[in-house]
Amino acid sequence: MNPGRPLYLAEQVRELDRRTIAAGVESFALMHKAAQAAYRVLRARWPEARHLSVLCGAGNNAGDGYVMAALAAAEGLQVQLLALRPVERLVGDAARAAELAVARGVTITPWTTQARLEGEVIVDALLGTGLSGEVREPFLGAIERINAAGRPVLAVDIPSGLCADSGAVLGAAVSASATVTFIGDKLGLHTGAGPARVGECYFKRLGVDAEAHGDLAPVARLLDEALIGEVVAPRPRDAHKGDCGHLLVIGGAPGFGGAALLAAETAARLGAGKVSLATAPEHVTASLVRCPEVMVHGVRGAPELASLLAGADAIVVGPGLGQGPWGQGLLQATLAAGKPLVVDADALNLLARGPSEARPPAWILTPHPGEAARLLGGDAAGVQADRAGSLREIAARFAAVVLLKGAGSLVGEDDGTPLALCPYGNPGMASGGMGDALSGILGALLAQGLAPRAAAEVGMLLHARAADLAARAEGERGLLAGDLASYARRLINGVGWN
Repeated sequence: MNPGRPLYLAEQVRELDRRTIAAGVESFALMHKAAQAAYRVLRARWPEARHLSVLCGAGNNAGDGYVMAALAAAEGLQVQLLALRPVERLVGDAARAAELAVARGVTITPWTTQARLEGEVIVDALLGTGLSGEVREPFLGAIERINAAGRPVLAVDIPSGLCADSGAVLGAAVSASATVTFIGDKLGLHTGAGPARVGECYFKRLGVDAEAHGDLAPVARLLDEALIGEVVAPRPRDAHKGDCGHLLVIGGAPGFGGAALLAAETAARLGAGKVSLATAPEHVTASLVRCPEVMVHGVRGAPELASLLAGADAIVVGPGLGQGPWGQGLLQATLAAGKPLVVDADALNLLARGPSEARPPAWILTPHPGEAARLLGGDAAGVQADRAGSLREIAARFAAVVLLKGAGSLVGEDDGTPLALCPYGNPGMASGGMGDALSGILGALLAQGLAPRAAAEVGMLLHARAADLAARAEGERGLLAGDLASYARRLINGVGWN
């Protein structure tokens, strides 16, 4: 099984770089190789461009930019090179790269606040992966100027100002059209603010096999859609509904019946053999009309839930549950049932207010950053500043598999294994009910026998890829959660799209 492309922290990639040089690869040759790889991407993406603006800071990131400028000049392109660090203060390979650029006829112009960006394409070689604090001047002004230019931007290794480890913006960050990253792919390029800042990401190994260094374990892995077919096996010809699991969805307080029904209907479309819905009595009729395949039960409180819990193979609790006594009572009864469980939405908020002593042996928590912050007693900004660390902390506190939603959704546990990162999804998913659809997908997979970690990874992929296919068909704006079930169904069945 393909585990997915490894993702590393910045210090791990720097160590890979050090080891590569120690093994006999000359450091300037490695810099030249990186610059050539980035320049090839630039020429392939913008073949008509004849004028580049290259902005260089200090260190190896700047060195890559200077070598790119030299390559462009040698090819006859016009190059505007703006230096934010005086050339005479450069050292090591960066100084050598600047000398190469000058030898190729490139004029190095010191950056000023009055500088105009003249190129058709801008190359960002300002700040690399070593940035730890917030961006300061003169880099702050240069980043703002790049973003205001309205021209394509190629970021070298990482968009300047983006944290390579978390995907957080450190005060300000370049919004690139494309990013070329080297040696080891970085977690922060793919989660948090990373996907919005990176543009299209190109990973170039430069001949380095990161996974050959077993002591440098990746922090995460970038999942591929192919995992769906590898994990979800075809059904035997004699399968019947009893073989395919009975899912119970619990939610839909008075006035909030749609969320639970959306989760239940999505679960039915994703192959759960039977789906029951426990909801407020006033929602029963509407639920039956909407989806008669779902067995709907009106429940007034926890005592009426007992027989439904006993008959379920897996449970989803939370969509539209509310945070009043009705929802609290149902949640506590559910936690005590000891069944494989998905906890979402209001159930997460109730869990944050007063964690229960009852802990299911196998459960998935699915917070968005705000819910994650409540589970941790912090704020959403803190979660986004360290998405991987926040996920690990929640997983440790609740002994659960955690799916942290958002751009670059993450799945993981407190077991030391790499997190799983979803590279799919689109802004059309910023609409109500998307989390309810996801909880239905996850519940269906649990009911069909997948372990919580596998269900979370595959469910995350199904949800995001279904949204991408729906957006491709009719556009992102106006995408509804109810649109996903038919696409996810085709994905889980391996039905082609031609």
